[in-house]
Amino acid sequence: MEGLVIKSTGSRITVRLENGGIQDCRLKGQFRIRDIKHTNPVAIGDRVVLEVDPRHGDGLITKIHPRDNYIIRKATKLSKVSHIIAANLDHAYLIVTLAEPRTSTGFIDRFLVTAAGYYIPASLVFNKIDIYTKELDTLFEELKEIYEAAGYPCYAVSALKGTNLKGLKSVLKGKINLFAGHSGAGKSALINAIQPGLDIRTGKMGVHLKGMHTTTFAEMHEISGGGFIVDTPGIREFGLIHFEQSEIPRCFPEMEKFLPYCQYQDCTHTHEPGCAVKNALEIGAVSQLRYNSYLSILNDS
Repeated sequence: MEGLVIKSTGSRITVRLENGGIQDCRLKGQFRIRDIKHTNPVAIGDRVVLEVDPRHGDGLITKIHPRDNYIIRKATKLSKVSHIIAANLDHAYLIVTLAEPRTSTGFIDRFLVTAAGYYIPASLVFNKIDIYTKELDTLFEELKEIYEAAGYPCYAVSALKGTNLKGLKSVLKGKINLFAGHSGAGKSALINAIQPGLDIRTGKMGVHLKGMHTTTFAEMHEISGGGFIVDTPGIREFGLIHFEQSEIPRCFPEMEKFLPYCQYQDCTHTHEPGCAVKNALEIGAVSQLRYNSYLSILNDS
């Protein structure tokens, strides 16, 4: 039998079968002893082959099909080890909050660079617009202009009030969609608002307005009208992994189109003469905020 991994707690894996049934599985030992540099050999969204033991009904995953793509980050406290957040995605949505808690532009850009590096289209969903002040309204408009100019659609919603969800719902249909963001950004609440009846557990804000983890493991939820949303545990930091410095400019869409016009093929877009990216920066075709993120990521790589 074949199916789609919709939940993994490490030792136990839940697979949605092609006939719509649900099967609890474990992973065949061979996957655990291979030279895998990921913390999780099987990820949400993986397409797998499994066998079911008729004696006790447990499934055994015997094969993981090649992935079309995946989104990855450094595993917590293990800088040389990676964690696959989800695989075979049609779109990735970063849930952004400008307050309670605040999502930094550095975090946003690292997420977007990772999505671009693995050829996953991405968008930003600004949640909690119901608490926006005039200052936050102004900040949102500034960020929306910057990111939409870079090619990233932006949505402004309130999971709490159910505001502006229709447009977001329409683009999720028929796709496997990742929802990611900080703890407390409202990922689970937003999924509950999009698909009433799921009753995903949500939590209150912790001290210092830091979100508290309520989603412990990534899980894929089916939505009416077709399609899935992958709900993920909150991410405090987004560490890039497996990126060469030369790849990073190509993960900034607004910079990528200027790369062929640089004087030097190996231009780093920092100090070289005849740099088309720096020229674009001077005329406002590349935002200073995004360029600063580029420099930060470049220095860390």
